[in-house]
Amino acid sequence: MTLFHSPWFSIKPYPEVTLQDLLAPSAEMYRDKPALITHEGTEYTFGQTWSACRKLGRFLQDNGIKKGDRIAILSANSAEYFIAFYATLFAGGVVTTLNPLYKEREVLHQLEDAGASAVFAMGPLLPLVQQVREHVPSIKHIFPIEDVWTLAGEADDDPKPVSINPKEDLAALPYSSGTTGLPKGVMLTHYNLTSNVRQTLTTGLSSGYATYLDFLPFFHIYGMVVLMACGFASGIPQVIMPRFAPDLCLDLIQRHKVTNLFAVPPALMALANFPDVAKYDISSLEMIMSGAAPLPPEVARSSAKALDTIVLQGYGMTETSPVTNVNPITRIKDATVGPPIADTIEKVVSLDDGKELGPGEIGELMAYGPQIMKGYWKNEEATKETLTEPGWIATGDIVSLDEEGYVTILDRKKEMIKYKGYQIAPAELEALLLEHPDIVDSAVIPKRDAEAGEVPKAFVLLREGKDVSVDDIMAFVAERVAPYKKIREIEFVEAIPKTASGKILRRELIEQERAKTS
Repeated sequence: MTLFHSPWFSIKPYPEVTLQDLLAPSAEMYRDKPALITHEGTEYTFGQTWSACRKLGRFLQDNGIKKGDRIAILSANSAEYFIAFYATLFAGGVVTTLNPLYKEREVLHQLEDAGASAVFAMGPLLPLVQQVREHVPSIKHIFPIEDVWTLAGEADDDPKPVSINPKEDLAALPYSSGTTGLPKGVMLTHYNLTSNVRQTLTTGLSSGYATYLDFLPFFHIYGMVVLMACGFASGIPQVIMPRFAPDLCLDLIQRHKVTNLFAVPPALMALANFPDVAKYDISSLEMIMSGAAPLPPEVARSSAKALDTIVLQGYGMTETSPVTNVNPITRIKDATVGPPIADTIEKVVSLDDGKELGPGEIGELMAYGPQIMKGYWKNEEATKETLTEPGWIATGDIVSLDEEGYVTILDRKKEMIKYKGYQIAPAELEALLLEHPDIVDSAVIPKRDAEAGEVPKAFVLLREGKDVSVDDIMAFVAERVAPYKKIREIEFVEAIPKTASGKILRRELIEQERAKTS
């Protein structure tokens, strides 16, 4: 049996506490230190922030929110996002986060599937939530997220105690795209998240002397845990950007002496290629961590040179809370995502027979640790497929591991499309294309792209006698999905390759496409 263990020391046993209890000591220890800083410069201290979280939690309880109720957040990054998130936990609720780029059908699916009791939404998105509310009878309240400070001020007392079992009770229900269609709810317990915060901090990549710049979206597990939770737990000031823009990013690094930057490959490319980077003083930057999508070695090298700092890569999934691998800052191996973090065990299994493989052999990555999700929300079949044996998760990524346990991601077993760090499910777009009256069949695959990593390409079979333009089909899809899911290329075909049972042979189309573009 070839198991790869972490080079970091074990931090077992993992305390069974809630996520808010794990962060609470920092609120007291760093009471007067800035915790959240807006891009305009407004500062909120650790004490102010935590007090607002607690009071808003009581406000939610006073308005009927009970243990286990799902509270949705539909917003861009803001200080108020943090307040709404942790207030929900204080009330005993479960946070489900939505991408603010979602269109009506996507918002409706998640709110309905999660059975949301309340929604915090940013002002411009309130009409969208009101629009879908009539189809989601579970929603009792819709709150403008900008009002959280005022709402917190309406509660005089601390939150009522809620009995939480950290190993069983959920803290977060983010949604992760799957190959079979619309996103699935990922059940993350308090124990999963607190374990991963502690594991991530053990890597030594940050400390209370750091300053973070948060442009990674808080609705995504990367921003939710690595920035919001780990940053607060470590007493780190966090400068918050509602969205990424290279000029503003560089300006904020200079203005706030940002030390640690967490990014995705397209953002690194934008920063490395920004024409005026030399006019900014970004000498405070000590490291950049890239995640959410594979980082090409040439992008790592060019961004390290342009920004004059260390660039390293990590790896994880929504289903692993999220971090499983990180390059040690003292021993970075290019093109790898590093070895497993503390108390995480990994192995590689054959794609043919599931047999465990040795160093250098190629197969599917399996991971074991306290950060592995409880399962998929209301989806036992998908849970059984992914959690293959107690404590182990099949990642769906095809990898090789070297003798020291450093992982190199080679491809994906699952046919997900990774566009600028976002995951796109081919099946969701295929189902949407079939809603077009003139399309009889479709297949969607990832096509390699220098800037985005991958883009969705569709193969479309039209009904006999119908003549529809590429632009018309692209517009049909664009009206119904978030911008990052838009189809970027369409090819009309006479047949879609399928198995005898009718399953689309996407791998065949992917290989054909790669052969053409090579």
